[in-house]
Amino acid sequence: MEPVVGVAVVGAVEDARLRGIDLGPWTEFDAASNTAYPLLFGMLDSAVMAFEVWERVVTVSQRDVLSEGMGLPAEQARSVVAFLAGLQDLGRMVPRFQRAHRAAWARLDDTLVEQAGGDTGWAPTARSSMHVALGVLTMSGYACAGNASPAVRAAQVVGGCRGFFLQADIEGAASARRVAVAAGGEAWDRLRHRYAAVVRHLTGAVHVPERLSVPAAVLAAGVGTVAGRLARQRSYWLPKAHMPAFGAAEHFTLASGEARDVLDAAWLEKLEWQDVPFAVAHPHARRPNRFQESLMTQLPSLVGKSGSGILVAADATGTGKSVGALQASRIFNAACGSTGVAWLSPSTATADASWELLEDYVRRHGPYRAPVALAHSHSWLNAAYSDRRLAAEEFAPVPVAAGERVPPTGDAAGAGDDDPEVTEPPRLLRGHDAALLAPFCAATVDQAQMAVLPVQSNAVRLLGLSGKTVVVDEAHALSAFSHLQLLRLLGWFGALRTPVVLLSATLPASTADALVRAYLTGAGHRASTLPQGAFSPSYPGWLFADAATATATVMDETARLRHAAGQHRQARIRVHDVRRARLGPQPRTVGSTERLAVIGDVLTPVISHGGCAAVTCATVPDAQDTYRHLKHTWPGDPADLVLLHARFPGHHRERLLRTLRRRLGPTGERPERIVVVTTSLLDTSLDIDVDLMVSDLASVARLLQRLGRLARFAPRWQNDDASRRPVWWDDGHIPDLHVLEPVSAAGSTSIPAGWRTLESPFVLRATADLLRTRSLISLPGDVQNLVEQIHGPHSPFAEATEALRYDAARLRSKDTTERHLSAQHLLPPPGRVSSLADLHRQRLTTAQAATRLGTLPVRLLPCYRTASGGLALDRAGRHPLPAGPGLETAGIRHVLQHTLPVPAAWVARHGPQHRPPEAWSTHPLLADLVLLPAPAHNTGHTEQYGRYLLRMDDELGLVHTTAR
Repeated sequence: MEPVVGVAVVGAVEDARLRGIDLGPWTEFDAASNTAYPLLFGMLDSAVMAFEVWERVVTVSQRDVLSEGMGLPAEQARSVVAFLAGLQDLGRMVPRFQRAHRAAWARLDDTLVEQAGGDTGWAPTARSSMHVALGVLTMSGYACAGNASPAVRAAQVVGGCRGFFLQADIEGAASARRVAVAAGGEAWDRLRHRYAAVVRHLTGAVHVPERLSVPAAVLAAGVGTVAGRLARQRSYWLPKAHMPAFGAAEHFTLASGEARDVLDAAWLEKLEWQDVPFAVAHPHARRPNRFQESLMTQLPSLVGKSGSGILVAADATGTGKSVGALQASRIFNAACGSTGVAWLSPSTATADASWELLEDYVRRHGPYRAPVALAHSHSWLNAAYSDRRLAAEEFAPVPVAAGERVPPTGDAAGAGDDDPEVTEPPRLLRGHDAALLAPFCAATVDQAQMAVLPVQSNAVRLLGLSGKTVVVDEAHALSAFSHLQLLRLLGWFGALRTPVVLLSATLPASTADALVRAYLTGAGHRASTLPQGAFSPSYPGWLFADAATATATVMDETARLRHAAGQHRQARIRVHDVRRARLGPQPRTVGSTERLAVIGDVLTPVISHGGCAAVTCATVPDAQDTYRHLKHTWPGDPADLVLLHARFPGHHRERLLRTLRRRLGPTGERPERIVVVTTSLLDTSLDIDVDLMVSDLASVARLLQRLGRLARFAPRWQNDDASRRPVWWDDGHIPDLHVLEPVSAAGSTSIPAGWRTLESPFVLRATADLLRTRSLISLPGDVQNLVEQIHGPHSPFAEATEALRYDAARLRSKDTTERHLSAQHLLPPPGRVSSLADLHRQRLTTAQAATRLGTLPVRLLPCYRTASGGLALDRAGRHPLPAGPGLETAGIRHVLQHTLPVPAAWVARHGPQHRPPEAWSTHPLLADLVLLPAPAHNTGHTEQYGRYLLRMDDELGLVHTTAR
């Protein structure tokens, strides 16, 4: 359809010339220099930035979604996206906004001032721009006939560039009559149309979309949001405001060249790198195993024929799933027009490990520059993020993901030199939503789940994720609450034709089927037409379902069986009935049937003859007791008895993790003797190998994950096992996992109260019953059967006993409640969206939009009162708490690295002595810290917070008790 050429369009060429149009209305104002920036120039800046974002960020696959969603060729769709981005500040041409600065108001044309009228209470920029844009778009030929019509959705995109999609009441507030009353007189309306006509003329958006689909609208809003953020940087517009006046056309041309520099500084650019051989990209793998080889052989033809889709890779831990995912992403990106990888992990520890994997992978391809971003709440602990990120002035009051403070949204400063080894992203890419725009990004799955919650700028998250291959690691490790959000996210990925890879070592078949069906339903297939139970791979193996036809293809059976045979190993699970009792503050005699005594007995070979062992405890207090008990009889170097848990300060915990990776990794210097006492930190985050493992009772899924660290490198070390294993490791030795089952005096499984929040009592009891009948486990052959018996929908243990029936019913009720709570805030599926405002019917801050149930933790800062009365981070007083008016970034990092997370209830009743220095109150990462002060000379000092008593022990970490 050709545009309707009316009065407003005539003269656009003349208006674009110098002095061709009134440039009095302003969009930005610098009070220090009394400088106003013309609104028309700001609109053109946003449009120009949108063009550059299209070139640098929007991938071929996303362009296809936009083109198809508008019914226009890609180049015409590009112009429409830039045009809509340019209109996002048009709503500032209203009297109320223009009056905000008296000096700027005085520069307006007399006619505008005369017709301004009184203060009409006009809406904020987002709603104002949407309302005035609706009239502009309608006069430009966009059909306006309801919520799904191009004019209404395009106007909602204009408003959505400010973060939220709003309802356009075309018969009410958005009607031409109401806008004319609220937004100034005829002169204001005429000038707005002339501004829009100039933007449309210079962007070339003369073709009118036949439609505007929901996925296309969301991507367009994402592009406009990023473009607006870049254009509104003070360091960008203020120098231009001081330059000699130009006409709109000349400004547009000059801004086009400047926009390239801005995006270069932000590292938003097309990824260019070498295509290297497998052995170079994955040197530790040397050559592909049969699992990886089958992907490299089968997947290219499948993707080349049908396009993007979802891949489920199920294999045992330590067998190379990550390498397989990277090879699959290479295939997807080449065939589907996507670029880069977004690696989603269930925890910050696994996200850190994934970041290291991605960074090494990127470096080996020799790119000129390719930032590898890290997006999670504790990313400031990672060495890749320099001290510049912690400068207080970089943080702005913009919402971020749950549990975090605020992302930097200021100047997109450069990130250093042009060394291809540099992967530290610049400031823009360190904001948690914008970080997902980086070509490669490691993030917690929470960051992605925020894309399907009604938070500000969730379109940016969808834009950043949908152009990549998305890898969801440990896809099984989510609660019912988070699992429903993942299903909805996969539905959106299906609609956006995003390639997805799901990785898991313990994924029930029903869960795999549900995840794939969610993706295919989002891609447009009716759920009722998809065959039930058809989308789960054999174990070990993979399944690919394409978005276009929903056809499922599985790993070649011959290759699968050979792969399983090549990975075959056995493990013995020995269950010990134990009586669980706390050690207490003072040493005492431990009975022979107590948990602590059994642990000591099981570790005898390691203690006496050497070797590497891990003791995984259910809770931190259990780990602290275990460490204290073992310490009394430890015969070797005290440094080889290691305690590792989450209640150590961050710098201590990260140092221990790095040391364990080095000493117990595939190529590390293996110690003669080491015992690591830990919690669940080792389940999924470390590529390590131990000779013996002890674990408190846990679900089958968790125990299988822990088995992945027991003799993990045995296949790799077949030729030199003798030099790496202890003397008691005989030929044909079967490694042992010792499971400690807490029992009552009557001999039945007794689940401690503190464990019930970790895992369901049903899962724990059923696992205990199962393990009594299965002592020898074949890996990977027995894995799927074990998982299905406990975690499948038809567990035979659900009706085995009255106690199990009761626990199973409680688990079903809990899961139902979690799903209900999760569904309350979810965005609707793309196929069920009428008005784009449906995506923000609720409007939540990222602190309110939960991605998992439970109270967010508070960060505690242990500190010590010195003889002079001041507070320091260390007992010796060498590192005083920074408290001056200017906070040094190195000092800020030092403070943050000494913090640790604790439940909010523990410190809810803190007093004035627990508050941070006043100078910290303006820094978003320091303001909410709670202090744990102690006299430097008193190592046993306990601090009270209501009924909770906390003590930082130099050896045990944070010790928590409750006042009687």
